[in-house]
Amino acid sequence: MSLRRLAPPEVQPASFAFNAENTEWAKATIAKYPQGRQASAVISLLWRGQEQDGWVTHPMIESVARMLGMPFIRVLEVATFYTMFNLEPVGTLIQVCTTTPCWLRGSDAVVDACKKHIHPHEHTLSADGKFSWMEVECLGACVNAPMLQIGSDFYEDIDGPITEQMIADLRAGKDIKPGPANSRRSSEPEGGATSLTDTALYDGSIIGKYKVAAPPQPALTDAEAKKPTQAASDRESPKQKPPGAAT
Repeated sequence: MSLRRLAPPEVQPASFAFNAENTEWAKATIAKYPQGRQASAVISLLWRGQEQDGWVTHPMIESVARMLGMPFIRVLEVATFYTMFNLEPVGTLIQVCTTTPCWLRGSDAVVDACKKHIHPHEHTLSADGKFSWMEVECLGACVNAPMLQIGSDFYEDIDGPITEQMIADLRAGKDIKPGPANSRRSSEPEGGATSLTDTALYDGSIIGKYKVAAPPQPALTDAEAKKPTQAASDRESPKQKPPGAAT
């Protein structure tokens, strides 16, 4: 178990408020729950607050508690229990997958790039306060390993130099394109499909194009060859009479 605490008071902002768009979203989200069950929206509100400010602050927890009619300690329990909530400033958080498929494909080089250009230790802000990084478990793109996540976007088929360039572009305020960093569009084989390429599979002309030979039948033994067929056996056997019929 890890001990998670809020950032110290000197780091905390003076106040928190949802912006206009998120305020309307929060009202609509709370209204989804029956009267007396509004506390069920606590995770959703904390998550939206983190998306807005980058991390969960003490004033944010107070604000969410007031909106939901919950004690402060109950909202604090949720924020400190779930590791998806950042309890201190993280800047632009880069989450690097280091599970086995990504590791086999070179995630160590991605981690080294983060250590070099952000900070030697994860969960630590860079010197300019703009970035932090962390190792995470599987992000669900094993076919495109190695990969990382920034915000809601995924960046796949990367390596050390590509990661360094991504960090440099972000630091310079440039946009970076999500998805595979090579010629792939999603998770298809690099260079194009290698199977099921015959167009006859899709235009209907495959009917009759391929003839499949019947599987060979095992040879009968002498004993089996001498046995009468089922039809012959049926002809030779006496017919059954209905129950009660005279013999």
